[in-house]
Amino acid sequence: MRRLAWVLMLAFSFAIPWEYSLDLGAPLGNIARIAGLLVVVVLIPAVLQAGRIRTPGPVHWLALALYLWFCCSYFWSIEPAATLERMRAYAQVMMVVLFAWELTETEDDLRDLMRAYVAGSLVLAVLTFASFMSPAAAGQIRFAAEGQDPNDAARFLDLGFPLAALLLAVERRWWIKWLALAYFPLGILGVLLSASRGGLVAATFAFAGCGLLLVRARPRIVGGGLLAMPVFAGLFWWAIPRATLTRIASIGEQFSGGDLNQRLNIWMAGNRAFAHAPLFGSGAGTFVAAARLAQIDTAHNTVLSVAVEGGLIAVTLALAVVVATARSVLRTQGAVRGALGTALLVWMITSLVATVEGNRSTWFLIGLIAVAARLTEQSPAPNALAFDVRSSPAMRGSMAENKA
Repeated sequence: MRRLAWVLMLAFSFAIPWEYSLDLGAPLGNIARIAGLLVVVVLIPAVLQAGRIRTPGPVHWLALALYLWFCCSYFWSIEPAATLERMRAYAQVMMVVLFAWELTETEDDLRDLMRAYVAGSLVLAVLTFASFMSPAAAGQIRFAAEGQDPNDAARFLDLGFPLAALLLAVERRWWIKWLALAYFPLGILGVLLSASRGGLVAATFAFAGCGLLLVRARPRIVGGGLLAMPVFAGLFWWAIPRATLTRIASIGEQFSGGDLNQRLNIWMAGNRAFAHAPLFGSGAGTFVAAARLAQIDTAHNTVLSVAVEGGLIAVTLALAVVVATARSVLRTQGAVRGALGTALLVWMITSLVATVEGNRSTWFLIGLIAVAARLTEQSPAPNALAFDVRSSPAMRGSMAENKA
């Protein structure tokens, strides 16, 4: 049963980046939701059969406290129905932290999770390109995979870059290395096609972190990438619509004197809503109602969203989760620390202009980091061997065989 739960966990991880592109409707929902529920169905009897559960870490207790606080907000919510719906949604997206913690046993398992997520991100990039090539997309400025929001798609793609760089640095199997390598041009193409200005800024930081990681491990790949950049830049300039590039080029203008695509107005409305209930909030899932915005709006800022819905107490718990996650990054070592640190930085940047506390990708990253820290502390030598970037792939394989 546990082996089946692990296979389903990998399928779950693979589906997270492109989950909204395959939605079967009520009552099943999207592909990641279905995979997650299947993990629950199989994992519960597997845990009961084993008679044990892995002791949770600080991140898990803090995440549980945050979830329970949002559940308590039902009793004072200005929209109880919306809060009840958000409680259900939070349970579904946050449980990935426990899945990863319970099922990931070894460094190879950790790499499997990364491989699955990068492969899913590659699917998202391909689906975004397919949307761009679709006849129905004629005249559009922004493109994203079917069912995806362009800003969300760009953010999911950004999170894949550091993990792909880590796999490119440490993998021994050539086909995985090629998959990771192919992700970079396809992933940045997807970000550019989304015309997400925040996504492109985050991608810049992601590429900087990837460069620092790879320049030590694979300097020839970095050199080849730099030489290929003019070629890809020319191809992108030729293929991407001018209106899309014009929107991307307005990044400086938006930061210097724009309204950040009406985000400033939304943030002002959110601040007024927060002032009405600063300690306890207005209830989970009530940001739009509390700020008196249109139903299609979101907070476009994670801290503000949490503050309005759960008050200062929820903000304190959420920040504690982030701090505990950052400390977990520092407990890792070498290339893993560089990759996960870059991914966390990218997540933090995107959280400034997006509402990300309710996305599975957020909690997948938190779970991945918690597992990486645990494995590093439990078995530092095997962990260093599994993610060693200084020795050649052949040497690492030989060392692994000798250790066995």
